Amino acid sequence: MIKVLLADDHELVRTGIEVLLNACEDITVVGIAKSGEETIEKVSALLVDVVLVDIDMLGSGAIEVCSQILQHSTQAKIIVVSANNDSLIPPPLFKLGVLGFISKDSPIEEMIKAIRKVIAGDHYLSVDIVYNLASRKPQDYYDSPFLKLSRREAEVVTLILQGKSIKEMSDLLILSDKTVNTYRYRLYDKLKIKNDVELTRLAYKVGYFETALI
Repeated sequence: MIKVLLADDHELVRTGIEVLLNACEDITVVGIAKSGEETIEKVSALLVDVVLVDIDMLGSGAIEVCSQILQHSTQAKIIVVSANNDSLIPPPLFKLGVLGFISKDSPIEEMIKAIRKVIAGDHYLSVDIVYNLASRKPQDYYDSPFLKLSRREAEVVTLILQGKSIKEMSDLLILSDKTVNTYRYRLYDKLKIKNDVELTRLAYKVGYFETALI
């Protein structure tokens, strides 16, 4: 039996998915999480096989939470779920070890297929996400908003996209946690974004990953 943890802060969404997944002979929902912190705690406590996590619920901590989940469990596979199928950005999360990406517009059959695929060790992208990623046209590099950043701000961006925590960034850059956060929010302001999720979306949109995720 495949044990699933649902991480979503919308009760109706959680309830609907739980009922539909529990109807499967080989899948059972063993837990619910309403925040990133609760998700990390329950992954180990419940010994789950698959975590279905709402990327919008995680907000600015999406990359760090996924990293923590994978560090705390050797068996858990992560499937990221997004309400916005044309702006989900897989590259930095794939780099961490996230295996699946589906949109909330996907039918339950596709979610079940994704769960079975990642359990087998395969990657899975829902059809609508594949289509939207394939149809993107990267902007000219010289129009990139990332050119506004200072060298240190660009270093912080790179480490965020690589899934580093604040502590890891502090150690690598030989700066205090407070200083790293200062650079972080300064680059948010320059790029006109609010969190790490928006940062990864923007980086992918303008083709910044080729230089950032080396």
